[in-house]
Amino acid sequence: MLELRNVTKKYLRRTALDDVSLAIESGKTCLLLGPNGSGKTTMMKMIAGLCRPTSGEITFDGMPIGVSSKARIAYMPTENYFYSYMKVKDIGRYYADFFKDFNPAAFDRLLDDMELDKEDSIRQLSSGMAAKLRLSLTLSRNAGLMMFDEPLNGVDILTRTQTINAILAGREAGRSMLISTHLVDELEDVVDYTVFLKKGKLIMAGDKKEICAGRTLKDLYLEVYGHISQEPVEEVRKDA
Repeated sequence: MLELRNVTKKYLRRTALDDVSLAIESGKTCLLLGPNGSGKTTMMKMIAGLCRPTSGEITFDGMPIGVSSKARIAYMPTENYFYSYMKVKDIGRYYADFFKDFNPAAFDRLLDDMELDKEDSIRQLSSGMAAKLRLSLTLSRNAGLMMFDEPLNGVDILTRTQTINAILAGREAGRSMLISTHLVDELEDVVDYTVFLKKGKLIMAGDKKEICAGRTLKDLYLEVYGHISQEPVEEVRKDA
């Protein structure tokens, strides 16, 4: 289980995340929603151990986020982090050296599925191809929690389908998935649990079917963010 307890993250005068408490059960596929500046990326980076909360605590399966959790959490950021002189195969070797749970055979299969060549130079990759490479690297790990920050941004329709299918295949292994996106209609049928953030505050969270209550997720998104004023509400839990 992933838990955030009264987590706040401040950058000088700006509060990126404001007193967020949240619990996501293991094996769930969770959609992290909100306009730009809601705190989605900040939350993911803290869960990945790339930055620390100003206050509060984050745990994964009861253990605080730290060195041990990094070995069990895979994170796909939006930005490219590859050296331009490297080739696709070099990135695979780097991951194999760095992460004990990295599966080179799975990486090769994903590269074939994504129509990527191991001999391609990083500098030759389009933004969509680079996104598919980041996705392949993340899904090639045997991590308990996988996080994808805007995996559908900047890619064409066919690549979106490839991305969604690859995430679904990874979910079949019982892993927890945390996905941020603005394209809610593309992932409507993929998710079990949804989290709504706005200006760093938790607005709503819970089982998708329960909080949608017969509406589409897109309709609920427009309802939540279609008004300038929106007070945060309590998390919707199954056991409430």
